[in-house]
Amino acid sequence: MIDWPVLTAIAVTPAVGAVLVLFTPERRPELARGIAYATTAATAGLTLFMLWHFQTGNGDFQFVESYSWIPELGINYTLGVDGISLFMIVVTALLFPIGLLAAQPLRYRVKAYMFHFLLLETAIMGIFLSLDLILFFVFWELLLVPMYFLIGGWGHERRRYAAVKFFLYTMAGSAMFLIAILSLAFLHQADTGILTFDFQTLMDWNGLARTTETWLFLGFFISFAIKSPLVPFHTWMPDVHTEAPTFGSVILAGVLLKMGAYGFLRFSFTLFPEASVDLAPLLLTLSVIGILYGAIVASVQKDLKRLIAYSSVAHMGFIILGIFSLTTIGLDGALFNMVSHPLTTGALFLLVGMMYERRRTRQISELKGIWNVAPIFTAFFLVATLAGIGVPGFSGFIGEFLALLGTFLVERPYAIIAAVGVIFAAVYMLWAFRRVFTNDADEPNRAFPDLSVREIVVVAPLLVMSLFLGLYPKPVLDRVEPTAEVVIDHFEERTDYREPDVNVEIVRTEEKDAAPGAEGEEHE
Repeated sequence: MIDWPVLTAIAVTPAVGAVLVLFTPERRPELARGIAYATTAATAGLTLFMLWHFQTGNGDFQFVESYSWIPELGINYTLGVDGISLFMIVVTALLFPIGLLAAQPLRYRVKAYMFHFLLLETAIMGIFLSLDLILFFVFWELLLVPMYFLIGGWGHERRRYAAVKFFLYTMAGSAMFLIAILSLAFLHQADTGILTFDFQTLMDWNGLARTTETWLFLGFFISFAIKSPLVPFHTWMPDVHTEAPTFGSVILAGVLLKMGAYGFLRFSFTLFPEASVDLAPLLLTLSVIGILYGAIVASVQKDLKRLIAYSSVAHMGFIILGIFSLTTIGLDGALFNMVSHPLTTGALFLLVGMMYERRRTRQISELKGIWNVAPIFTAFFLVATLAGIGVPGFSGFIGEFLALLGTFLVERPYAIIAAVGVIFAAVYMLWAFRRVFTNDADEPNRAFPDLSVREIVVVAPLLVMSLFLGLYPKPVLDRVEPTAEVVIDHFEERTDYREPDVNVEIVRTEEKDAAPGAEGEEHE
């Protein structure tokens, strides 16, 4: 462990860069861009330093920093990282330099773009690092500001509508979230005499009635379900994805959609374990509906970017499915998917953005025959497509398989129905690929440029990481599984829930097969 505030450095470095950008002259956009490059590179370096020193096998919080912030209200500045948040921080640090490279062609209002770009990175890092509920809420709301301006200022035709829709949906969920946070803290004060918003203190407190716990869970649920986005709270997402600039879509799919799942794992599970067990069937049902709904709606989309946006609804369904299976394997799968999905979907959104820059359209009917004129572009899109649908060898397969396996152990009907969504994903993604890239190119598509070196550098790292983790998932699983076990242990301590023993179930099945006539015997 290190003895200097590396987590604060990770959270604050982009904000410092944003302030420096404000002092650059408007006529020198290259200075603002240079500061942004240096800042994101420094943040990525600090994150890799943290990852290197993270203790494998330790499921508790590490690098914890805690200082009194507003002592009269029991609010502290507390940061920490564990297996749940570790790789979301790493993925965020990876996506921002890539997003900066993707935005290289930007030529208007560069200074403003870089300011909001860096402020967004600070907000995201703060969300994944905060261990005080008020501090978390501050970063949760701060994220709205740069994201609103990035969508509304650099998006597509209906960008202002999409930006307002994103803002209003998130604010509506945040209002319920804040009420639930305050209620939880005041109930703790009434029971113990101490007003606190410290996550670990509230997690260890066991003074909530079951009905009260359920209502507070639902208060958190609204905000997290909107961000996830669970059906029917998803309607903001396709419009925002479609109208956002390319980098905005990458961050939306790669990071923002994971914040809801992260909120369920970090707060709902640990603060309200009995309500989580009671409402798990509801969440499993919503996740399966999301998987099937996202796949069916994606298959009829005419806009390629909108198709990928709806595919994210389906992918998020697998993450929520793994979380509310309430098994270590399911949690491993959900956490692995939260790392994998930004890589695969991020690559797809980047490639669609590059396609739009060339043809000024995303309509599938207007794109065909690209294979003949841009073979490198086609090869990258095909690899991203295969990674996105979870072909074995890529990271998507590992996450979806573990999530389905964890669910199958406890709720087999949900797992079986959800597995159909895997087939649907292959259908709509490969069908879209065939329509866009095969056949003969018509006149507008014959001049379609192939990928440049810069564009290859932007996309290749995401696909290489997806392939690496698909072939060798151990580095991620070794770090997330201890925290998943801590979460399940917390459930078993605070509720009557008991995780099924996978090894015992396998042994019993094997013994039963070996002695088919001994059904009435007990097997150890």
